Formats: sequence, structure tokens, C-alpha cells
Amino acid sequence: MIKLETLDRDEALRYLGGAKTDPDENMINLLNDCEAQLFGAAKPGYLYKILPLPCEWLLVGEDIKNHLFGCHSAALICATLGAEVDKLIRVKQITDMSRAVVINSLASVAVEQICDKIEEKLFAAFPKSYFTFRYSPGYGDFPIELQKSFLSELDAPRKIGLSANSSHILTPSKSVTAVIGISSQPIEAKKRGCAVCNLRKTCRYRRNGEHCGF
Repeated sequence: MIKLETLDRDEALRYLGGAKTDPDENMINLLNDCEAQLFGAAKPGYLYKILPLPCEWLLVGEDIKNHLFGCHSAALICATLGAEVDKLIRVKQITDMSRAVVINSLASVAVEQICDKIEEKLFAAFPKSYFTFRYSPGYGDFPIELQKSFLSELDAPRKIGLSANSSHILTPSKSVTAVIGISSQPIEAKKRGCAVCNLRKTCRYRRNGEHCGF
């Protein structure tokens, strides 16, 4: 079981486009209130499974092959905040849009922190190994159409209620699937960049011709 007790406020502000400014008292109070509402609604769930490589159904596209080059295994992971968070955001979009935006950003931070904690479990389970960063279906030429196969392999619909719709979008929406490569040898460090960012389609930095530094 993974429990979130605090969220990275700096990361939430980055998602909100305010990474270069210090939040004032009103913003801090808004963040506190929205975080409390999010924690009240969230029911985090996660799964992971280790697959030996090569794995034919997984290695679709050159990007994932390059990402897993030199790895002997791949960890499939998924995480979700649960359906109640989606419901909370929808209600706030009708009743209080400012809170809807903040809760949405905090929820994005929360699901990524769950993934960070899954990584910590993997590191502990494979103490003498090396790992790639997370790489998700839909990044580069790694097909988003793999979502259903991915979730089926993890038995995610039954175990944590995480599925993909006909457009291969995860439901609940505040969810993540990803692949992490595991190697017995050091792995060349690679930049993540915009191509593998969940916010690349709505990023305010990219829209302004800037970069967040990630």
C-alpha cells in the first residue's frame, strides 16, 4: 500500500505555470484547501510486474527498443488516484473553476509521486541493478494502442479498476502506465525532455517558447 502525506508544491506550481514566483498567502491557502480535498477523494492504487526481455508484444517501435537497450528485464508499472478524484475535478469545473485547476495540478503531482514510490520499491527489490527512467505508451513511437495489452498483463481492470477506453485513454484519468528498464550494468544517462512529459500538449512553458528545465 502507498500513502501520500504531502505533495510537492513546487511541482504543482510548475504545472500551474507559476514556478518562477513565490506563492502569496492566498495561493498557499488555496493549495492547502485543494490538497485536503484531493486527499479526501483519492484512493491510490498501483501494480507492477517484471517481464524478462526480449518481450515481443512490448518492444514495438524504435524508441522503446532504444530505451530498454542493454536491459535484461522491464518493469511494467501502473498507478491511479481512483475514480473519485475524476469526479471531484468534474464537480469543481462546474462550481469553482479555480479550484478545479489547482486540484487537477495537484492530482498530476500525486500520481507521479506514487510512481516515484513504486520506483523505490523496485530499487529495494533489485539492489545491485541499474534502472532507466519511466517511459509510457504514447511517448515517441511507443504506441498508445498498447495500453489495453499493458493493463491486461497487469490485470489492472480487476485489481485496481484501471482500464483504457476505445481511444486508449486511461480511466480514471489521473493514472499512469510506464515501463522501467532493469540492467545489471550502468545505463547511459538520457535526457527526458518534452517528448516524454505528460504535460507536453498543454505546457505553458512550451507555449511561451520556454523550457521548465526538466
